[in-house]
Amino acid sequence: TTLENPFSNAFLTAQDKARASNNNLSQDKFNFFSHRSLFLTRNQKWRQHMLLATRPLLKDRNLSINGKEALKDVPENIVVMPLTDSSAFVGATSPHASSRHVFKLGVIKDVRLLCLFRFKLWWMIPRTGSSASDIPLETQMLLLEARQGPTSSQSTYIIFLPVLDGNFRSSLQGNSSDELEFCDPAVVTSESPKAVFVNYRDHPFDLVKDSMMILEKQFGTFALRETKQAIQTPGMLDWFGWCTWDAFYSDVNPQGIKDGLMSLSQGGTPARFLLIDDGWQDTINEFLEQGEPFVDGLHRLANIKENKKFRRIANEANSKTPSDLKEFISDIRTFDLKYVYVWHALLGCWGGLVPNAVATKNYDPKLRYPILSPVYLANMRDISMDSMGKYGICLVDPDKISQFYDDLHGYLASQDVDGVKVDAQNILETISAGLGGRVWLTRRFQQALEGSIAANFSDNSIICCMAQSTDSIYHLKQSAVSRASDDFYPKEPTTWARHVAAVAFNSILHGELVVPDWDIDKPGRHDFKILQRLVLPDGSVLRAKYPGRPSRDCLFTDPVTDGKSLLKIWNLNKCTGVIGIFNCQGSWPVPSTNKAFQMVTSSELSGQVSPACVEYLEEPMEGSLNVALKPLECDVFTVSPIKVYCEGIEFAAIGLMNMYNSGGALECRSWLLRCISCSINLKDEDFNFNDQLNLLTITIPPTHNSSWDIAIY
Repeated sequence: TTLENPFSNAFLTAQDKARASNNNLSQDKFNFFSHRSLFLTRNQKWRQHMLLATRPLLKDRNLSINGKEALKDVPENIVVMPLTDSSAFVGATSPHASSRHVFKLGVIKDVRLLCLFRFKLWWMIPRTGSSASDIPLETQMLLLEARQGPTSSQSTYIIFLPVLDGNFRSSLQGNSSDELEFCDPAVVTSESPKAVFVNYRDHPFDLVKDSMMILEKQFGTFALRETKQAIQTPGMLDWFGWCTWDAFYSDVNPQGIKDGLMSLSQGGTPARFLLIDDGWQDTINEFLEQGEPFVDGLHRLANIKENKKFRRIANEANSKTPSDLKEFISDIRTFDLKYVYVWHALLGCWGGLVPNAVATKNYDPKLRYPILSPVYLANMRDISMDSMGKYGICLVDPDKISQFYDDLHGYLASQDVDGVKVDAQNILETISAGLGGRVWLTRRFQQALEGSIAANFSDNSIICCMAQSTDSIYHLKQSAVSRASDDFYPKEPTTWARHVAAVAFNSILHGELVVPDWDIDKPGRHDFKILQRLVLPDGSVLRAKYPGRPSRDCLFTDPVTDGKSLLKIWNLNKCTGVIGIFNCQGSWPVPSTNKAFQMVTSSELSGQVSPACVEYLEEPMEGSLNVALKPLECDVFTVSPIKVYCEGIEFAAIGLMNMYNSGGALECRSWLLRCISCSINLKDEDFNFNDQLNLLTITIPPTHNSSWDIAIY
């Protein structure tokens, strides 16, 4: 077929006509092919133009991302290095080198924003606001919402992540002029071109995930949670665990542990994972010996072996004390424990190692006094950190840290310990002067730690703790579990609600790299009505697929101190979604004051729960339910897609109705038409059907089976 040329011959060049003549093509035919090529070229250029429009672009002193203004009045010394179609590094230069640079990035006003910032040396909490003056010191993630228009419900999300640029570690902060700033007061430099990573997406959770994937490839110093899950995550994650800290603190002892395990077993929620926290080690508390008031945790490690509570000495032949840690662990395995972990600090113990002791001299520990940065002094103080600043920390020689970890973990493995919780990991930033800086020192210790874990334990058996500085976060190469917030304080009810909120918000960032670990409980104080809705009779738990995070409509609200907002936390199972909704109104810590908490009185609050609160459900999201909760009240909702089968049968699988995460019990669904009956593992069972609720229930007989094949015909 001869195709007419849709374009003017003026577009043809002499070269085009010669090429047509040489190929014996008719002019019209060639014109079509030639101009189709021209059209494609124009399309490609148009696409390139569109991509350039979406890329972070610094023009006329404004930083625009996807056509949205992210920063105004950007200073001349700011540099932008495009990275992908949507992301870039933002940095700055200075004519002189200094360790006190505070670089201004530009103005942020009239937006909704969420910050994750370090309010203590060890931990982050969230803060929301509308301008840069709301951004606190030590902000480690900044998320902005940019509306498509004043009346639009569509949003674009922009993220700012301060990262590690060589040995330069940046953090964000705002000033009273609504200017966003970044700084690192510890490194002398005149430039940091890759201090802050910027990216955008239309989906907030995809944005964080995509950003961390880009940074993982750029830096190679950490790995994503999903990458670790594909290789190996600790098996204890799928079992109910008990930590001894709030039960005994440092007075933990063999009989108390046995009593705790017995209590949980008799309550129908047997622990299959035990963490023996601080108190089992052979330590010396020099501060107590000097007549100082006792401050728990400020002791130094005298020996890598267990203390006399867990090891019988020669003249105690008739003692009930176990001969050693191995004998004790063998004894408590009778409770069907699958995993036993023990605690130690990154430096062995809180105060490091005892200097000049026979058992520690091989590691050449040296006393160093922490340098407390202005940022630390401006945020909430920590009594243990203040004491370490006064008495010093005895640091293992960095050249011998691999040997120390290997000796410690090798001994623990010989005692049938399965893994460790490693605490106080952010301490290195305070004692890194003269040792290569905080970033380099953290990298060295983390590599040594993870190398020793891999060499001495199976199953990637480590829980990181007190490690919510980006020094540590961006060096989590193998570690797959980490505590996600400050401690749960059972004696301080004002902290309970904020603990829930802090873990959920921190998991937006932290959960991309690790499985976030929550906190603790005490024997004799257990509420078995609650525990039995969390723990199955065999000790396993119904764990959802992802870290629990705030629903999209909660991202820029303050569910702890605004006096009006409920907190919704969403997750997915294999077949269903789950939403927890909490009245967390109460208190946040108040940095830079002597007040421990900011209190907000709250009455009953109302809100709505919708299937749309659950991300990634590939189903219609219509409908909502009204919810009213008093302070410290909560509720849990299962979201189950309705499947339509032949003959108009509509079916939604809910799961184990007496469990909080009922849908976590569902593995899969399939359809086969037969007579009306129900069976469990091929055995017919009775069932109940409620005509009013259209609810069919089956009672599973008591059994030790870990899975049930339930057929509903």
